[in-house]
Amino acid sequence: MLLEPGSKAPAFTLPDTDGNEVSLSDYAGSKLILWFFPKAGTSG
Repeated sequence: MLLEPGSKAPAFTLPDTDGNEVSLSDYAGSKLILWFFPKAGTSG
């Protein structure tokens, strides 16, 4: 899914590096930068 700049991200929950679930809603009302790094698109 490709989002346009300034559009709202869909709700999601993912594990952090420690295995704890983190939801986008945990940051409601805060400024947040989302960065997704697709593992399948990397070399090595």
